[in-house]
Amino acid sequence: MRYHLLIASVIALAAGPAFAQATNNVGNPAVKDSAPRTTTSATKGRNSFTEKQAIHRLAKAGYTTSSLTKDADGVWTGSATKGGKTVTVGLDFKGNITER
Repeated sequence: MRYHLLIASVIALAAGPAFAQATNNVGNPAVKDSAPRTTTSATKGRNSFTEKQAIHRLAKAGYTTSSLTKDADGVWTGSATKGGKTVTVGLDFKGNITER
């Protein structure tokens, strides 16, 4: 009887990781490529960009900014200049840029 219980325990422990790997992992749909994209509205979510990374990403899109703040929705926002025009920009966790 103990032998059967031992075998059942070993099988259950060995099968656990296999079932865990079979689950559908949705993951984080964050930045998929390095090309900045502009959108009409920023997506709320936990933003893993540092301020320096956010400024760099905005610079790649042609914006000049020196400081940003992360708002309650996780969007980096601040004042920026592009083409001689001062605008308010936002950078969401996906790397999308919004301009107001």
